[in-house]
Amino acid sequence: MTLALTEPVNRTILLLDIENFSRRDDVEQSFLRRSLHGLVEDALAAAGVEPNMQYREDRGDGLIILVSAEVPKTALLRSLLVTVPDSLCAYNRLASSSAQMRLRMVLASGEVALDPYRGTVGGLVGHDLNQSCRLLDADVLREALKQRDEDCVLCVSAPVYHGVVRHGHRGLRAADFHHVDVAVKKDQLEAWLHGPLPRGTSATAPTSERGRDGSPDAVRGAGEDAAERPSAPSGTDTGGGRITVNGGSLSIGGSLVGGNQTGVSGGNVTGDVVLGSVRHENNGGRA
Repeated sequence: MTLALTEPVNRTILLLDIENFSRRDDVEQSFLRRSLHGLVEDALAAAGVEPNMQYREDRGDGLIILVSAEVPKTALLRSLLVTVPDSLCAYNRLASSSAQMRLRMVLASGEVALDPYRGTVGGLVGHDLNQSCRLLDADVLREALKQRDEDCVLCVSAPVYHGVVRHGHRGLRAADFHHVDVAVKKDQLEAWLHGPLPRGTSATAPTSERGRDGSPDAVRGAGEDAAERPSAPSGTDTGGGRITVNGGSLSIGGSLVGGNQTGVSGGNVTGDVVLGSVRHENNGGRA
């Protein structure tokens, strides 16, 4: 028998995964899981997250944590960038080689619902959660942790970067985060990796800074683009005729256009054409 599906609510999504967890034996895995829970409790407490403001789901080799939207993401990010690395360093300094812990972390946000089934635990449902889990499994995140000396690596989703990181709040430097494209099944996800990109990974421009063809040319506003675009030189050849701009008048081919114009449709016009209030001498007469 199923229980009612809750309405989706906005939550901050924190995901953690222990590197090389499946290579440990059962005793080592149990020890690592307990140690991870302790580390997470310290990190959440440092961010001001009370027990009633969080939901935790044990995934064996990691954790899914949903945090109330009332908790500032800035506080969570500072804890992930300072408290977690410090705690991991202290832990690994005393742990045996078989119990060393290194973490991949993702901070995202989105709508999540709970669809529990009687007699079971868990039941989280949500597209945003699914995408966050895919970021956690991304090759670029795994490779970054593998190549670094640090014990953890952090990646944030596009909403977290644009809504929080890029604004440069205390303790958060946007320049320390680098844009990456994550290919997942049929999706192409955007994320920002904290710290240097792994070797062999090319920097990519965010979607908002790409041209219509997907190239990394910045998309500029019409006013900015016009201000930067060089004006066409006098006498530009367009292939179909010569365009000459003189002050406020426009000459097309042999025709001079100036002042207020009245449209003329149909028929063929040959020779010089004068429109508006500009007068042109023609065979001694006035046109």
